[in-house]
Amino acid sequence: MNKAKIVTDKGVPSNSRVLTLLSQLEKINAESAVLDADNARHITSKILHLIQTQEKTKKEMTAKGSTGMEVILSTLESTRDLQTTLNTLYILNELVSVAGGQRICVLVSKGGTQILLQLLKSAIKESPPCEELMVQLHCILAKVGPKDKKFGIKARLNGAINITLNLVKQNLQNHKLILPCLQVLRVYSSNSVNAVSLGKNGVVELMFKIIGPFSKKNTSLLKVTLDTLAALLKSKTNARRAVDRGCVPTLLAIYQDWHQADTRHRHMLIRKGILGCIKNITNIKLGRKAFINSDGMRTLYNISQDCLPVRALDPLINTSTLIMRKCFPKNRLPVPTIKSVFHFQLPVVPANGPVAQIYSLPPEVDDVVDESDDNDDTEAETENETENDDDEKDQNLKNDDIETDINNLRPKQDLSRPFEELKIYERFFPELTEDFQGYDFGAEWSSKSMPVKKPKDPVPIVVPTAGEEQSADLCSTKKEKKLLRNEEQTKQTAPRAGDFENQPALLDINSLKITKNDADVQANKLLPSQCLKHELNREMERLNLEGESASKNLKNCNYACVNGPKNKGGHQCTASSKGCQQFSGSSGSLPEYGSSPLCCPGVEVDHDDDSSSSHSSGEQGVLEVPDTAAALHLHDPELYIETVKHTKSVPEYTEVAYPDYFGHIAPTFKEHTLERLYGVQRTKIFQDIERLIHSNDILDKVVYDLDLSSCPIIDDGESLKFNSQFESGNVRKAIHVRKFEYDLILNSDINSNHYHQWFYFEVSGMRSGVPYRFNIINCEKSNSQFNYGMQALMYSVQEALSGRPRWIRTGTDICYYKNHFSRSSIAAGGQKGKSYYTITFTVTFQHKDDVCYFAYHYPYTYSTLKMHLQKLGSMHSPQIYYRQDVLCETLGGNSCHVLTITAMPESKCYEQICQFRNRPYIFLSARVHPGETNASWVMKGTLEFLMSNSPMSQSLRESYIFKIVPMLNPDGVINGNHRCSLSGEDLNRQWQSPNPDLHPTIYHTKSLLQYLAAIQRTPLVYCDYHGHSRKKNVFMYGCSIKETVWQTNVSATSCELQEDLGYRTLPRILSQIAPAFCMSSCSFVVEKSKESTARVVVWREIGVQKSYTMESTLCGCDQGKYKGLQIGTKELEEMGAKFCVGLLRLKRLTSPMGYKHPSHFLDLENDLIKSSCKVTSPTTYVLDDDEPPFLEEVDYSAESNEDADVNENAADNAPCTQEDVLSD
Repeated sequence: MNKAKIVTDKGVPSNSRVLTLLSQLEKINAESAVLDADNARHITSKILHLIQTQEKTKKEMTAKGSTGMEVILSTLESTRDLQTTLNTLYILNELVSVAGGQRICVLVSKGGTQILLQLLKSAIKESPPCEELMVQLHCILAKVGPKDKKFGIKARLNGAINITLNLVKQNLQNHKLILPCLQVLRVYSSNSVNAVSLGKNGVVELMFKIIGPFSKKNTSLLKVTLDTLAALLKSKTNARRAVDRGCVPTLLAIYQDWHQADTRHRHMLIRKGILGCIKNITNIKLGRKAFINSDGMRTLYNISQDCLPVRALDPLINTSTLIMRKCFPKNRLPVPTIKSVFHFQLPVVPANGPVAQIYSLPPEVDDVVDESDDNDDTEAETENETENDDDEKDQNLKNDDIETDINNLRPKQDLSRPFEELKIYERFFPELTEDFQGYDFGAEWSSKSMPVKKPKDPVPIVVPTAGEEQSADLCSTKKEKKLLRNEEQTKQTAPRAGDFENQPALLDINSLKITKNDADVQANKLLPSQCLKHELNREMERLNLEGESASKNLKNCNYACVNGPKNKGGHQCTASSKGCQQFSGSSGSLPEYGSSPLCCPGVEVDHDDDSSSSHSSGEQGVLEVPDTAAALHLHDPELYIETVKHTKSVPEYTEVAYPDYFGHIAPTFKEHTLERLYGVQRTKIFQDIERLIHSNDILDKVVYDLDLSSCPIIDDGESLKFNSQFESGNVRKAIHVRKFEYDLILNSDINSNHYHQWFYFEVSGMRSGVPYRFNIINCEKSNSQFNYGMQALMYSVQEALSGRPRWIRTGTDICYYKNHFSRSSIAAGGQKGKSYYTITFTVTFQHKDDVCYFAYHYPYTYSTLKMHLQKLGSMHSPQIYYRQDVLCETLGGNSCHVLTITAMPESKCYEQICQFRNRPYIFLSARVHPGETNASWVMKGTLEFLMSNSPMSQSLRESYIFKIVPMLNPDGVINGNHRCSLSGEDLNRQWQSPNPDLHPTIYHTKSLLQYLAAIQRTPLVYCDYHGHSRKKNVFMYGCSIKETVWQTNVSATSCELQEDLGYRTLPRILSQIAPAFCMSSCSFVVEKSKESTARVVVWREIGVQKSYTMESTLCGCDQGKYKGLQIGTKELEEMGAKFCVGLLRLKRLTSPMGYKHPSHFLDLENDLIKSSCKVTSPTTYVLDDDEPPFLEEVDYSAESNEDADVNENAADNAPCTQEDVLSD
């Protein structure tokens, strides 16, 4: 080592005593005189005394600019005097003992590790070696090792590992010596090669000679020994060796002994150390098997239950929980196959496509086995010697998904299709050629538009039947006509009331009737006002739409209908003379839930008063349908029924859910995010573990199963009844597991074997005041806003009939965690057996025998969209130019609508017509992902604003032409999918090369954009509405070259990346005017995994700079006006309206007459660079953490490797890559 020269900083007095001594010591080192050994001994003794008595001395020696550390290390390297060496080691020990992190780093950087290891190597040659020297050397090495990334390699090359190991073997009774030696062995073991080497030399067995039953003696030594053993057991080779020697039952016995003896909990660290060893040994399959065979589940469960009352023991409980979850045997889902219950035959099945792969899998693909590769006989004993490159590698991993090729980042307008081919889309843009010669701008246009329907009177709404004159007239106006993929002619105004009937009716619905058992009415002699209440209390029935196919099965059933004369008391409900055997288990009994209050059997029934009265014997009831039509101007139950009749589903649904029929009125009260109770997840996990330990207490009774197509509803009279056979419904199976607990399994997306998250189902037959627990056990995302205050939604029919038709947030004890169900690597697409996750929530029903619906988010069905569009079109004013065209038909035969909205010109003069035609385009789309229903509610808010008569709306229409595709994936929405269309693919990953046969909605929507680009009318803004399940607030994803490059290590100067910052203008505006919008959550990075999404393709290929995905939270907000509140339909619709206001302000800012330099909206480059953009996953970049950590640090994973355990130890705030990959 080069001889150091003492240097002082200006902040250190030059006359400092310690610096003087160090200067003298430096001279001795330079002379290297043997005769000065006494002097060196004397000086180092004085320095040691000063350090031990004066804290400022330590600061002076390690101050910035001081070379005191180098002088001490130089002395240690050059001296041959034992006492001088000891003094120097004492000095180093003092320097690194208190607040020594930075000082240790200095020591390592000065070559201190190598000097210490060389000293150890030379000192061991003495016979016998100096015990004090060995103790001090190992004490310092134990502190230095964790800070030196090359420590393991250096120790192995210097032979230090064997030296330390031999010291331990030879001095098992010398606790003073072996304590620091064990600490160093623990550091050695952090290197995998060293750990294997130590295991081969018998260190694992050696540790068990020190570890033993409870004893108050040598607890410090026992704690260090356990930590060393845990470090060794991270090696799979050592773990297998420990299992082979029966260490698992030994560790369990020791842990149980310490638990029973440590009644005052003074030795929690030792108990935690034992659990650490068990945790590492169970990272391998053999360890988990040995744990189960040793009854470890019961042992840890019972001990954990004893520890629950003591909060200080939570670390033990959490570690025990992690071990038990990891060792819980992996099971396959209790379904015949994880593929969807429903199958749709595609017109084209690409050989390499996902559908072909799924249906080519062997039958046993769903079988779950422990697929860990930890049973290999050998373990790699080569070490990656680039530890110092870890940070760089991590950064590369983070940036791996970012597009780094600047040529790919630069937008390239590429139509990829000849203009002649695109000309067929000209008919969707008649506004570009419209001359309005046939319109009289001075006359009233009310006759040209559909009149606005008047609100219903505040009396019970009558369900129309075939016997009513009004219904008969409606039916007589129906026209049967084949719906073409693209209609040849479209109308200027909204479709007439009969336009929705222009599609081929799937169901011959002639009447809507209410069934009622005659015997029950006679027996109870109910008054008319009590009839419905009694029926609901006994067994609520469902809306049902039955076509001709159903009528064949019901031809022997007699139905009564609501056809009495109108009166203030409502309409009469007649009773049939026979019970309906279709829904009844025995004749004469009330139809089971699954029959329908509104059914269309297609059976001819005489509706005159005489025949009706002849069928009834007894009092008649009243159906008081809540008057949502009066409160919701876009909702009409009668119209909804009409739209449902022409909605085509793969399961051929014949039922309508009550919430979709009644409608939803947003509650007036605030719904706060649910405060998570401490320990709720742990409690749920313990209850799951009880199933394995106390298996005899589990009912395991199937009560609903779509795989049993003949009779999915299994009613035993004791369990809840479930149903999901209606539009957008999704629950595949319900299992009654405990008295008030049910496991629910979701159906996969059609033609897929995954994407389980969306649920929408019905429950009936409940008791009031009893907490029911529901577990949805096959979710796939690795985290959810259910862990951060989000609640499921519930709709009560009893509440609706009482005048409160609304979805409300509900549920307590909510959490989302990984469970023990899994699928094989083949079914998981090549990954190791992928685990599922559980959403669990508890609900206490207010009403007995109610009918309640539960949903992931506020449902918005395709039929609801059709109803809303028809109502909007019928109510628009003459000042609005509104068109509704059918862009194409979906695979399932449903129409994909495209809307055109702008302002009519003021007159037919040339200037007005030119201004009309030359307005810039705004292109909007939504609902490409069926499970993101919030996107439709935002779109509803946008459409209502655009169609309103406010001056601001009129100004917006005069500024732009809006092209809107409100639902890109109707089939997925109808059939209850979460992510895919009937092709089994995520449509938002098909924009680069959409297939016209498999992805018609994407193909034709992209074609509309390509046509606009071809005629030099590229939209000013494109925005695709989405929902986000992992983040709060509303935010945007955009596209920026600069911001993408700034996230990488690619060197590019600002002059090479000239870019207009206008892409940030609209998000900035929204952050100022929309309470739910959060600018800091926005990202403008282009990722490789998103290159085929609408946002990126429209930006790159169409050339739309302001191309966005607008993500709305499924949970709520953590900033602004709505902070701490869950988001509702009112706030979502408001966001849609605020988006329109933002576009209007954008127009004013970018107008030639507006501000030339709107600096308060455009971010400067310096502001962007200063933003602390933080990478939270390989694919999503936000400006702050998604969520704060929970106090309850329970592992949400059940992975069998240590890295997963460490990374997800506080997994409440661990970001999830899966959702981020699936976002957009």
